[in-house]
Amino acid sequence: MDGLLIVDKPEGLTSHDVVARVRRILKTKRVGHTGTLDPFATGVLVLLIGKATRLAQFLDKDEKEYEAVIRFGYETDTGDKTGKPKIENAAPQPIDISDLKKLLPEFIGEIEQIPPMYSAKKIEGKKLYELAREGKSVERKPVKVTISELESLDVDETMSDVRIRVVCSAGTYIRTLAEDIGKRLDVGAHLQELRRSRAGQFGLGDSVTIESLAECNDPTHFMMPIEKAVSHLPRFTLSSDRVEKTRNGLATRTSDVAFSENENVRMVDNDERLVAIGTYEAIGSQIRPKIVVA
Repeated sequence: MDGLLIVDKPEGLTSHDVVARVRRILKTKRVGHTGTLDPFATGVLVLLIGKATRLAQFLDKDEKEYEAVIRFGYETDTGDKTGKPKIENAAPQPIDISDLKKLLPEFIGEIEQIPPMYSAKKIEGKKLYELAREGKSVERKPVKVTISELESLDVDETMSDVRIRVVCSAGTYIRTLAEDIGKRLDVGAHLQELRRSRAGQFGLGDSVTIESLAECNDPTHFMMPIEKAVSHLPRFTLSSDRVEKTRNGLATRTSDVAFSENENVRMVDNDERLVAIGTYEAIGSQIRPKIVVA
């Protein structure tokens, strides 16, 4: 059982919880995910099944798209609605939506973010949220992320809850973005909702709920073929006499095709089945298998 499964993660479950449930439903231990979602967040979670788990490194850096609701008025210790307000008598506060729209373009492009304490980022082998739960706070170095699209979609009648859409690089902290926007508007802010609408090429239209998966007589019906995981990589079709050699780790020359140095290439057979992911070597004009999956 090898392939991809796109799950619409419900609120209240960790990404690990989803993996555990899918393992039970599919009756297989080899299930992994690419790109953690916080328990309060919902949306697209890409799961890799069987041999596809070996391809995680080619998906975890994919671009992400989110819809989020920022509540203005106060910050919380977690940066989202699950945390405790940092001020007494915390209450939502209306903002001038025109000021927000003028501000948002300033966050587009490469920016720096300080990872939140309540995150899975590790420092000296320990996850930040584990330290936070112990009441500890440690210095975090800023990380560079890229936001390619950022817009406000709508605002509620109180003018304090604003829904935004964000397209960003992997590793972007949307809760940090919300807090930073609030600071620039001289008002506290935190995330009230977060929904991932896309991870790389996979969107909500590709997803299935855990309930639907559990109720289906053949849950593998919802799985995509393993080839779909790396369809974004450039393709090289192996001649029939090179397939077995590729499986044995031998490089193949590419006399009529050139790729970039060290570029990852999906190596397929004449039936478009994935044989391996290789790395192109300019010296010798060859592709050397990196991960063999067939």
